[in-house]
Amino acid sequence: MKKYNKKENFSLSFEIEFFEKLLKDNPEFIDALIPLAEAYTKAGEYEKGLDIDKRLSKILPDDPVVRYNLACSYSLVGRIDEAFEALHAAIGMGYNDFRHMDADPDLSGVRNDQRYQKMISDFAEKKRSKKWNG
Repeated sequence: MKKYNKKENFSLSFEIEFFEKLLKDNPEFIDALIPLAEAYTKAGEYEKGLDIDKRLSKILPDDPVVRYNLACSYSLVGRIDEAFEALHAAIGMGYNDFRHMDADPDLSGVRNDQRYQKMISDFAEKKRSKKWNG
């Protein structure tokens, strides 16, 4: 996790407080939930970020980026099986920024698992076979 200076910590705390207040009046306000989840993650409050990402995945069940972020949150808290499940769903929904996946520090727990390369290979093979078949 990145270390922040005093000014950055204050800014992050302000962001979190601001978005939390917005959500008191409207708990499903997507434009507050998304940056709040990110702010929690930046602050190292991974469980809180996971809670927000789970809420977002219920509000936006077919959004591949929301599902990808859920996978990242699960990975950060060490729930690797659930991270794989969410990542698999994200890819199945169309998430295809594999270069980002390979570099995203939030997914390091997933990438360190032997299932990661197999999952990526399986999706690449599936994509190739679709091109050949249709």
